[in-house]
Amino acid sequence: MQVIEFKEFGSPSQLKLAERPMPQADANTAIVRIEAASVNPSDVKNVAGRMEQTTLPRVPGRDYSGVVVDGPLEWMYKEVWGTGGDVGFTRDGSHAEYIQVPVTSLVRKPATLSHEQAACVGVNFVTAWCALEYANLSEGETLAVFGANGGVGGAAIQIAKHLGARVIGVHRGEPGGPTPSALLADVLIDSRDPEMKSQLLTHTARRGADVIFNAAGGPVFGIALELLAHRGRQVEITSPTERRVVFDVVDFYHNESQLFGVDTLKRDLTASGRILEKLLPGFDAGVYQPQMVSKILPLAEAPLAYDLVAKGEPGRVVLKPR
Repeated sequence: MQVIEFKEFGSPSQLKLAERPMPQADANTAIVRIEAASVNPSDVKNVAGRMEQTTLPRVPGRDYSGVVVDGPLEWMYKEVWGTGGDVGFTRDGSHAEYIQVPVTSLVRKPATLSHEQAACVGVNFVTAWCALEYANLSEGETLAVFGANGGVGGAAIQIAKHLGARVIGVHRGEPGGPTPSALLADVLIDSRDPEMKSQLLTHTARRGADVIFNAAGGPVFGIALELLAHRGRQVEITSPTERRVVFDVVDFYHNESQLFGVDTLKRDLTASGRILEKLLPGFDAGVYQPQMVSKILPLAEAPLAYDLVAKGEPGRVVLKPR
């Protein structure tokens, strides 16, 4: 079978098309024929050597959608989708024609989604689900999403609205305008507006947000803390530019604020599969929608796909093995 692999860390140019033996199912695993696999920013970081757990040589790729072609009889030829924090890092990933996965990780693909769409769900929605579950977001509460135009931010908005929360989206005012998911927010604020903080407080009757989902990282960490309501919760999922932050500890404890960190790399294919099962009814009902697919490329063009994601391609880039 054909795979994309890298033997050294570096730029997307390290990715090479290679031949590997066809994997075989056993008592605990199944073989999925990959129909579509998206490229996540974490896949790009992986090739760059920023994921310390990764072992080489490695086939990258976390998210996939495909068809079971070898394994338990009850799963044969079923359409499935998956993601995981182990796949592409410590076990070979989805940027290949076939992938071997634990039988316990298999989850039915929503019939409402094409393979290309289903391949764009995993990391975005699993991250958002974990974050809002940690923060215990409840019906009637106000959630502020920093990074509302991003894939994870958009997933958080959709899940929060389904939970009955009020959502304030904060975005950078990109040239293309708000994404369809961002437009689901009750209020949208441009983060570049000098009155952004004042606007957010105004839209919360000056009390602040019950939960802040920070998909922008360190640059807005302190600002977000200041905008929390009493006993508010802030969730951090990434910090692409700044690893260290400074904040007022006295204000933090006086407000009885809470901080949560979410790292989906700690959830393997099977653990992530359990979350996809929870998300399944929302996709079946059309309540949730994946991020828009902007590019579909053949497996051989993986270096280009990774380069596009590294440069901030709007929408999702998808690889199709055939």
